[in-house]
Amino acid sequence: MTNTVSGANSAPTHSHAVNPDVLHPRLHELCHQVLTSSFGSTALMHALASGLSDVSSQLRGLPATEGRLIERGIQLIAGLNPELVVLTENIRLPVSKAALDVVERNDPRHYASLTLDADSGGRRGYTPDLIIVNRGTKVAHVVDVKRSLSSYDAVRLQELKKRMLAGALTVPDLLYQEHHRLSVEAVQVVILDAQNASRDASSGIWPVSDLDHLLEVEGAGKAIAYLRRSFQTAVEQVWREALQHYHQARELSSDERRAGAMPWADTQRHAPDKSRASDRDDRIVGAAGAGERPEIRIGFATLPTVRAQALS
Repeated sequence: MTNTVSGANSAPTHSHAVNPDVLHPRLHELCHQVLTSSFGSTALMHALASGLSDVSSQLRGLPATEGRLIERGIQLIAGLNPELVVLTENIRLPVSKAALDVVERNDPRHYASLTLDADSGGRRGYTPDLIIVNRGTKVAHVVDVKRSLSSYDAVRLQELKKRMLAGALTVPDLLYQEHHRLSVEAVQVVILDAQNASRDASSGIWPVSDLDHLLEVEGAGKAIAYLRRSFQTAVEQVWREALQHYHQARELSSDERRAGAMPWADTQRHAPDKSRASDRDDRIVGAAGAGERPEIRIGFATLPTVRAQALS
């Protein structure tokens, strides 16, 4: 995959870039894999035959399926930057009461260099969707991907931020112990809004259009937007196929019922009067049956100075 964009109007901001001709087929394949594993036309057709409850159950699973698709899409695009390590497994972060107290009662500047042991335990925990480590900049991003933040009120969103920051305090130790001694100098939390409806760079809320900066891959945000459109198109196609198969099955069933009824009807229509052909009654009835590390900085991820000024 190329690191330049042919015919660009201006010089790319990042040294790596998306080549749509190469990436889009891979995104289509990914969409097909994720969608068919949980939402197929055959299963939907059976749900249509069963009733509204089964159809609703099938449709309720689509948001979670799209969320998984976006995460895997980000992971795929991150592969264009060889400096990135993307973690999706074994990344449950403990959230102890002590960590929450630190986050709730202190200014971020006061705990920016504090880290906690990853095995500190605690009943609560936080599992990010992704941890993206840039080996060049030695920055780890703890990423939570949201299809939309419109359903999050201020209190719920604030609680999510606290858990993410508290969990982030254990990330340096987790990376060093569990992931081949990866060493980082900063851990930043990011909440990605896939609908591009929210932006608060001071508290780590980014629209997915800013994914280019997170991955340092030009065109990453547009690629995820393309992936979401492909998903919506694929869902509509599955719906149309299921309806078509459902109607065909009903028509076939009706034809079979009519075909099964016709011999009986014809026999009755042409049978002689019972009083004259009582010896044929039996035949007529029969026809009807069928190591040491540097100081770490923890905090919200912020956009580059130039980008932040442009947004303001």
